[in-house]
Amino acid sequence: MHQSRDPTLIQAFIPVVFLIIFISINVFIFGDNALDGSNQIILILSAAVAATVACQNGYKWPDLRTGIIKSISSAMSSMLILLMIGALTGTWLLSGVVPAMIYYGLQILNPNVFLFAACIVCIIVSIATGSSWTTAATVGIALIGIGKAMGIQEGMIAGAVLSGAYFGDKISPLSDTTNLAPAMAGTDLFTHIKYMAYTTIPSITITLIIFLAIGLRFEGQIETTQTDLILNAITEKFEINGWLFLVPMIVIFLIIKKVHALPSLLSGALIGGIFALIFQPTMVAEIGGGTNARAMYIGIMKALYGSMSIETSNEMVSDLLHSKGMSGMLGTIWLILSAMVFGGVMERAGFLKKIAEALLTLVSSIGSLVASTVGTCAFFNITASDQYLAIVIPGRMYADTYKKKGLAPENLSRTLEDSGTVTSVLVPWNTCGAYHANVLSVATLTYLPFCFFNIISPFMSIFFAYANIKLKKFIYSDRRL
Repeated sequence: MHQSRDPTLIQAFIPVVFLIIFISINVFIFGDNALDGSNQIILILSAAVAATVACQNGYKWPDLRTGIIKSISSAMSSMLILLMIGALTGTWLLSGVVPAMIYYGLQILNPNVFLFAACIVCIIVSIATGSSWTTAATVGIALIGIGKAMGIQEGMIAGAVLSGAYFGDKISPLSDTTNLAPAMAGTDLFTHIKYMAYTTIPSITITLIIFLAIGLRFEGQIETTQTDLILNAITEKFEINGWLFLVPMIVIFLIIKKVHALPSLLSGALIGGIFALIFQPTMVAEIGGGTNARAMYIGIMKALYGSMSIETSNEMVSDLLHSKGMSGMLGTIWLILSAMVFGGVMERAGFLKKIAEALLTLVSSIGSLVASTVGTCAFFNITASDQYLAIVIPGRMYADTYKKKGLAPENLSRTLEDSGTVTSVLVPWNTCGAYHANVLSVATLTYLPFCFFNIISPFMSIFFAYANIKLKKFIYSDRRL
């Protein structure tokens, strides 16, 4: 048996400082292309730095490897979902589902209310499904296409999509994080949702006002001639009809019925392939290189696993109608694996725990306690690269402290969601940030300034704490505790 020592605070911060410095260098040099591989290398090197320091404290490689494997295992479900999303986007493009959403959306929406409406649509879908990931991968992709066709900056569109998706994710009882936060804090689900509404509703209200104000600056409706060109370019390639909307409706129905994400998404991808054969046989034949059964099979398989671009008479529409299938998700999976390696070493070596303990020493008032919780959740989203760890670890850390301060557990569960859940999407190498950047084809740092809800939420939580608004007191007779 070997003896391992607890790390010092300086030792715990060495890998973090290394990561921040070299990730910043990468972003400066590579820009949006930093996720193509350079950030992954830095995460691996940061893990190596952490492992070196850990070994100096008596840890052996098998110990650290165990931590890495455990960390990767926790993200395995996310990586499998990514593959299913890639397959789904491919068949939904080939079947005409996404083109149909763009086609009808262009006729209903206009630039002045688009961002506002996009946010509302994503709120509804996310509440119904309980998943920001599903929302982004379905209506989110279509809204990106519609908005770009209107000439709206893609970062703004993605910001509206993610703001709505994460609001719905937070308050939906079907959401995994909405169930996880109260479990960690020691309260029940519906008490948590009710109490979280106090900070969440003002945050989304401000967000919607901002998007409406931005939209009013746009110059009127998209030109009729341009709209006609886009619509004609879509209809010359696809048969557009209302039956195509059965595909996303089936997926949403499955998720509402609490069918797990993987079988739901796989079903959506396969049904999309069937609809492609029924409604778009010409397109399938074009992708497969023939009209016989073998070519049609090849066309569907290419949509599921490979890169696919559909050329039309309109360059803008051609740019919208492309998919990377499962293979397009491999870069994101690479990023997640690299982040989990770093997070696994940091957690196993005790570095994350040491930094968290140091943060607790800064707590003096209720306001500073909530601010510290927010900061800790954001810190774990950056270092552990996973929103679940950003909820679980701070939840365990702060539960007793909240009780000692006389605060009911719903204060903690609310703060965990106001920070841990929503800030995950703002970190490029976090599983959520990497996922949404890939699915929406918009770099994290491009949409970050426009994720108003995700930015406002943690500050709203801190404001309520310092202003002593809706801070429920701990009741010792409460049996839930």
